[in-house]
Amino acid sequence: MGIQKIINELIYYSIIHSEPSEFKQLIGGTVSELYLLNVDGNKYVVKLNDPKVIESETIYLDYYKDTELLPKLLFVEPSNKYIVYSFINGSTNYNRRNKKEVLETLVERLLNKYKPAPNENGWGWVDQPVDSWQTFLSNEIVEANKIIASRLDSDNYHLVHNLVIKTSSDSKRYLLHGDCGVHNFIFNGNQLSGVIDPTSIIGDPIYDLIYAFCSSPDDLTKETIDFVGNHLVKEEKNSSTLYEYVIIGLYIRLGKCIKHHPNDFEKYLKAWYYWKEVLHNVN
Repeated sequence: MGIQKIINELIYYSIIHSEPSEFKQLIGGTVSELYLLNVDGNKYVVKLNDPKVIESETIYLDYYKDTELLPKLLFVEPSNKYIVYSFINGSTNYNRRNKKEVLETLVERLLNKYKPAPNENGWGWVDQPVDSWQTFLSNEIVEANKIIASRLDSDNYHLVHNLVIKTSSDSKRYLLHGDCGVHNFIFNGNQLSGVIDPTSIIGDPIYDLIYAFCSSPDDLTKETIDFVGNHLVKEEKNSSTLYEYVIIGLYIRLGKCIKHHPNDFEKYLKAWYYWKEVLHNVN
């Protein structure tokens, strides 16, 4: 769908009131097609993707429309071909120097605002729910193991598998971001100012926290997750449970790292052995 046709539709629907003074395609979406429109000094982002992906993002942005770290959803094309949302000033460049502060902001200004999921019976991906939280996590580690198996022996997979079995199945269902990593964070200076590109998941808020913690290889320490975990108010977790979630999240991240950021693998592997030792010492 051409951007000029979209602009014409936005004028027709009174989302914008005139032709943009400028527009440009943005770089960064791996699958999405993104455009930035400047209309009378106001900036809008147009995002095109598969209708199921657009619908999933719409559900999250609409449900948390009053949350300040998220862009404001302004328009959804009736057949979910594209959405329009407000532009957040800043950069996606993460300097890997202040993870503790970034995660504290994420928890206080987003994760602690989470609400139980509306009218949802399943768990996991909103467009492909499964019967339990354990099933969703199991599927995630199975996919990771397909990539990791050539690098780590099967004992590591069995360790994570046994931890997944222990995860609580009676937690409340919350609507989560699902891809809550530094690659989807907007920074002004060194401060977290926005979170973009949700892929909605029904699950436990700790998932988004651990995902964010593991999304970069810097400062993957017990001190940092202890500090940030104490700020998360949605679910009560003891230290042992929090560390078990770190192991699960880190294993999933190892798979993503090999696939997308292989140069970071050795750093993640070092963190993996560090966290196995942490878990051993608390059990």
